[in-house]
Amino acid sequence: MVYYLGMLGIVAFSVTGVIAAGKRNMDIFSIVLLGVVTALGGGTLRDMILDARPVFWIADLTYLWVAIIAAIITFFCVRHVSRILKLFIYIDTFGMALFTITAMQKALSLGNNYTVSVLMGLITGISGGMLRDVLTGRMPLLLGREFYATPALLGAILYALLDRYFPAFSSSWLCGVATIIIFRLLAIHYNLYYPRWLTYSGDEEAEN
Repeated sequence: MVYYLGMLGIVAFSVTGVIAAGKRNMDIFSIVLLGVVTALGGGTLRDMILDARPVFWIADLTYLWVAIIAAIITFFCVRHVSRILKLFIYIDTFGMALFTITAMQKALSLGNNYTVSVLMGLITGISGGMLRDVLTGRMPLLLGREFYATPALLGAILYALLDRYFPAFSSSWLCGVATIIIFRLLAIHYNLYYPRWLTYSGDEEAEN
C-alpha cells in the first residue's frame, strides 16, 4: 500500500510540475524535466536527510519512469483541460497529502521516532512544490496567505498519534491523508489564514 501511495504521489506532483511549466512556454524536454524534479525532489531531500541509501528512485527506477510518463501524458493532455488553476490546486493538495504520510511511514520504518517522522513528512510534502514554484518563477504556495504547510502538519500529527496509540487501526494513513486534503481545501475555498497577531507584517520594521 505504501508503495502504490508513493506512486500516486509521484504522478500527482509530476502533473503539477507540467501544469506550472506550461504557462512559461517551455519546450517538452524542459517541461518533463520540471515534472520529474517536482515529483522526485521532496523524496530525494527526505532520503538525503535520513541518510537512506540509495535514494528511493535510484533503488527503484520505476519511480523515475512513472514521473516521466506522467509528465509526457500531461504535456499532451493538459492543453485540452479548462480551469487549469483549479486542477493544479487540487492535484497539488492530493500530492502533498500523499507525500507527507508516505514520508512519515518511511521515516518510521527506518527506526526514527515520531517527532522526526512528522518533520520528514512535512519537509517532503512541501519541498517538491517549492522547487516547482521557484523554478517556474511562481510565488511559492507556502508563502501564500492560505494555510499550506499547516494542513500537512496537522495530518502528520494525527497520523503519528493514531499510529502510536492505536497501532491496530489499519486506516491511520487514510485519516492523515484525508485531514490534509480537507483542511487544505477549506483554506482555499474559505480563504482561511492565521490571525494578524500570529503573522509578521514587517510594519514596525518599516516604520523604524
